[in-house]
Amino acid sequence: MAGKVTSETAPATTRTWQSTWPKDALRITFGFIWLIDAVLKWFPGFRSSYMDTIMGETKGQPGWLHPWFSFWVNVQHPHAMHFAYLVAVLETLIAVALILGFARKITYIGGAILSVLIWATAEGLGGPYSSGSADIGTAIVYAVVFMGLLALSYYAGPARYSVDYYLEQRISWWWKVAEMRRPVTTAQTLAAVSTFPQHQRSA
Repeated sequence: MAGKVTSETAPATTRTWQSTWPKDALRITFGFIWLIDAVLKWFPGFRSSYMDTIMGETKGQPGWLHPWFSFWVNVQHPHAMHFAYLVAVLETLIAVALILGFARKITYIGGAILSVLIWATAEGLGGPYSSGSADIGTAIVYAVVFMGLLALSYYAGPARYSVDYYLEQRISWWWKVAEMRRPVTTAQTLAAVSTFPQHQRSA
């Protein structure tokens, strides 16, 4: 029948919702992992050992890395409690944003930066590396997951199961903080369908 759009000829944007839920499930699951980690940061034990952890990572590091760790020790030591609370707040905000799908692009980039900073300070760049080293630290893996989510966001487009999806329909510029590229609108999709050759739109 003329005018019928088949699954083979329809634009990819009309078929994305059926295949994007695994991306949303990954984001939400990762958000709950971050939430557990954030909750632990609110315990008194984290604040009381925060500075000791940072200072402890300097031991055994090569001499050329000592200025890097000394810088962070000197910056945080006078206000260690404030920095401990700051880490807890940032991790909580990132966890909530991941679960809700809020400002995803900013969240992914911010989460990756925070993860790298944690890895490069509290985890001592995963070192010092010796014959007894077993891994390179978990924070750097978190950073890779954030970048993976950012890449998925670019290729898969808007996330239907997210706050961003509804905000983008009401705030014209919201896609700039949520998406890696401007989403294709319904009008654009219909226009693309209408430009298909007649023989391709016929069954």
